Amino acid sequence: MQLYTPSLFTYQRLDTVEVKIGDLLLGNHHPIRVQTMTTTDTMNTIATVEQTIRCIEAGAELVRITAPSKNEANNLLEIKKELRKRGYTTPLVADIHFTPNAAEIAARIIEKVRVNPGNYADKKKFEFIEYTDAAYNEEIERIRERFTPLVKICKEHGTAMRIGTNHGSLSDRIMSRYGDSANGMVESAMEFLRIARDEAYHNIVLSMKSSNPQVMVQAYRLLVQTMQQEFGICYPLHLGVTEAGDGEDGRIKSAIGIGSLLEDGIGDTIRVSLTEDPEFEIPVCLDLVKRYNNRTASKEVVESIKLPYSPFEYKRRDSIPVENIGGKQVPVVLADMSAIEKLIPSQLQSIGYTYDESTDKWAISDAAADFVYTGNAQIEFHLPGTLKNIVNASFWKASESSFPLFKLKDFHSAETKSTRINFILLDELVAGNKYQEDLLKLKDEKNIVWCVKSDAENSVQTVRSIFVQLAALAITHPVILFTESKKHTPDEHLIHFATETGALLLDGMGDGISLGFGHGSAMDNPVVKGRTYLPVKDIYQFANNTAFSILQATRTRISKTEYISCPSCGRTLFDLQETTAKIRSVTNHLKGVKIAIMGCIVNGPGEMADADFGYVGSGPGKITLYRSKEIVKKNVDSEVAVDELINLLKESGAWVNPS
Repeated sequence: MQLYTPSLFTYQRLDTVEVKIGDLLLGNHHPIRVQTMTTTDTMNTIATVEQTIRCIEAGAELVRITAPSKNEANNLLEIKKELRKRGYTTPLVADIHFTPNAAEIAARIIEKVRVNPGNYADKKKFEFIEYTDAAYNEEIERIRERFTPLVKICKEHGTAMRIGTNHGSLSDRIMSRYGDSANGMVESAMEFLRIARDEAYHNIVLSMKSSNPQVMVQAYRLLVQTMQQEFGICYPLHLGVTEAGDGEDGRIKSAIGIGSLLEDGIGDTIRVSLTEDPEFEIPVCLDLVKRYNNRTASKEVVESIKLPYSPFEYKRRDSIPVENIGGKQVPVVLADMSAIEKLIPSQLQSIGYTYDESTDKWAISDAAADFVYTGNAQIEFHLPGTLKNIVNASFWKASESSFPLFKLKDFHSAETKSTRINFILLDELVAGNKYQEDLLKLKDEKNIVWCVKSDAENSVQTVRSIFVQLAALAITHPVILFTESKKHTPDEHLIHFATETGALLLDGMGDGISLGFGHGSAMDNPVVKGRTYLPVKDIYQFANNTAFSILQATRTRISKTEYISCPSCGRTLFDLQETTAKIRSVTNHLKGVKIAIMGCIVNGPGEMADADFGYVGSGPGKITLYRSKEIVKKNVDSEVAVDELINLLKESGAWVNPS
């Protein structure tokens, strides 16, 4: 199998073509650039200029502005003039959907245009069309005629272009031939890229965005492989998870999708799409890219290797079940509370268990940890029946109420072992084949769960190599991913946890996760514009909630409502932040339901991807409600639209009353 990355087991940046955007160089091992998109009305020149300046001062190296018609495209000249007058030279990007004429105007004015192959010269009406090869080729020629003028204008004016495929807006033509797949996303972009290359135009960036990190990561990997095989080169890649949402969930989902690819050296510019003011996206982008801009690249020559999994499709690693871990069971959450010397009942509230002394009963939340690691802590009360305890092997006394955690080198000589579950810690030394014989001795044991961790800078690659070694030895015990953060702010912790565990979960690796904080880490109060968190006083609750959010974002364990919310732009027809908060407040108890909240028809039924229900702006003050991709109610007054959404949930059998 040809790799999609220079190295699976060390960190190396992917070689890409250098692209010039104004005075900014992108790709070809230049620093990973950060960008965002304005949310103002493009016809409001001063508002757009001032928001653009706030984004630039926050650290944006490119700023995108929507140009849905020729009027907005022409007004980009006024915006650019005003920015230059105020001393700002940051490159601008025109965001184009449906309107080739607007793109051709914008390409003569600003430094870059973004086109979406799904709706630039194609259509989406959710129709299935049977194409003969001849008819399909005729459609390609039609696209060539419509797209080539823009390519020529960009080439003449030195304008860069992003060919930006979105999972949710694949055209009917692509969907009919390739289905709703990563293959379809790649081919959609490649059709446009081939046309550009035929005109000897190469100032191109590509993207493969999806609201589902799993689909997004697979599509980018496949695009890299396809470009390498067809052209022998790769064009720079713009990374982003579209409609990621807001707050913690938006940051986690973005970090999983973007971080997974950056770990593999893929990605030359990023945008974190949050349902928040655009300048608030930039600190999250900066936290992500600083993990890589100073990381030392390995010089290792990659040899051909047979992977035990496909990086282009999701399949969970086969493992034997050990009680409630592994096999076909959802990944477990293990709460690390080993720093506590004496555990008391009230502390378990942080991980989803609330004790009522008057009734002597425990209330258990949907985000309740399955295991708690207490190390050597004293416990003088009975834990809830559904919460299993793990202690250090040296502290463990043979019992049915707790399980031991061993180091690999100590397990063989241990006199007492659990007859149910023995947790064994594996670290980066195992990755170097140092303990291969010790592993083989345990191959046929039935009650082992591996706890894999790495403190190496390239911990994702290190842990991946451990999984590859386990597969080579045909060892199928379940594995829990132990991830430790030594960062400082909540955003940094979220990004670290989401990237380190999410990248592995997306490849089917891991039957559980445990998040902890290393020595020297801190939970500072980030009183900085763009930080949304208050001081985190309860690190155990933070880690527990983050663990469940990571599993939710990777679609490996669903424990709450999921929101697919676009980040707003000049096309938005209602206040997205306020509406998202309102919908979340009345639906956040609907476990497993996916609700899309879209500002306009561009981010409408297609962009909602696999949402169960959609709330889409259809005109000023008007909302259209969807069940999946089916329109249920049109032009609902926005004042009553949330109530109508609740009625739709009830009619569809998706509603339960809050407890």
